[in-house]
Amino acid sequence: MKRFLILLAAMVTLEGYSQTGVLPEVGDSVRTVTISRPVQKQWRGEFEFEKMGVTVSNDFPMGSLNGLFQENDSTLVALITAENTPINESPWYAFQIWAEEEKEIYLRLTYQAGSKHRYYPKISYDGVSWAPLDSANFMVPDSLKNFNFRNRPEAATLKLAVSPDTLWVAGQEIHDSKRVHSWAEQISSKPFVSMEKIGESLEKREINALTIGNPDKDKMVMVIARQHPPEVTGQLAMQSFVETLVGDSDLAEQFREKFTVLVVPMVNPDGVDNGHWRHNMHGVDLNRDWADYYQPETRAVRDFMHKKAEENNGTFYFGIDFHSTWDDIYYTVGEDYQSGNIPGMVGEWLENIQSAIPGYEPNIAPNNKMEPTLVSRNYFYMTFGAESLVYEIGDNTPRDFLDEKSKVAAEEMMKLLINKVK
Repeated sequence: MKRFLILLAAMVTLEGYSQTGVLPEVGDSVRTVTISRPVQKQWRGEFEFEKMGVTVSNDFPMGSLNGLFQENDSTLVALITAENTPINESPWYAFQIWAEEEKEIYLRLTYQAGSKHRYYPKISYDGVSWAPLDSANFMVPDSLKNFNFRNRPEAATLKLAVSPDTLWVAGQEIHDSKRVHSWAEQISSKPFVSMEKIGESLEKREINALTIGNPDKDKMVMVIARQHPPEVTGQLAMQSFVETLVGDSDLAEQFREKFTVLVVPMVNPDGVDNGHWRHNMHGVDLNRDWADYYQPETRAVRDFMHKKAEENNGTFYFGIDFHSTWDDIYYTVGEDYQSGNIPGMVGEWLENIQSAIPGYEPNIAPNNKMEPTLVSRNYFYMTFGAESLVYEIGDNTPRDFLDEKSKVAAEEMMKLLINKVK
């Protein structure tokens, strides 16, 4: 019986910085090193507990479970560890569990030293349709029931009803590279959309791009997502945004006649499929590599943008990078920078989104330190003059509101660009 199995190269204290709360200022005195570093690759397989009659698996794309042991007749304790350190504290977990007969068990999620729980558990019986675990079955100290990024539990216990049918448990819905690629193929089936390979990850997964509208137009928009593997709500927001751009509305048709939209739906497929917390397979946060381009993924997007700008003799008017964090937030270019291709456009766009959604007040965090570029927003703005931002969706933002807000964001962007770009 595999009663105790922990595969962990080293236990070290986590450090680093994140895009939670407000993105730390990036100035000349701060330079993140994005040279490749080793990562700890998970053992994948099934953890069998014969006396308990329970089996747990991490053997699927996005699976993340590094160790598991049986504490007593009804409790399993899981260890979740990062791919390497230092790293953003976004401990991702995902596993499948089943039993010989119906029963209730407890599974306690624990994390490597210095890290704490982040993602509220979701469950599924098919890996496609997901729902939050009932709050009565999620156990943390009473003082941390409504935890946030400043005050988090070190562990969390889940009460799970298991049976011979497979139960999926994860920090967010599973949207692996295959599923996102299928979505992109569906979008590319439209006559005005094409898809092309623009590069490969370290593990030879394709990095693909969609071209929406007239591919020869010199007026362009750039959209990217999923630089950080667990940030599924950002992925979902990007998809709603893009689906609005390719829709059948008069507005979308008018927009596509005038603009070309370039979309990279998943920048970090290796990190996603390997169940990473943050990094690619070179152990690097890709959204800190937009100054040096040590990594194949950022180079692929950079080269694609330059190629399109040269081929079309074109101008990027808008750039948006979709992410997830604790709460919805827009990381914008600060007021010190007003020399882009449409000065003031992002501020006006956010005001229009606010007006279009009753009771909504955007959470905006501008940044006036743009060099070294490091993050995609800075690169889009400093290199191409594109009005740019990081579009963050909260981990627990209701999916219907996520969808509504992203559709409105796409509509208001189209209206502004049609009116402002001649």
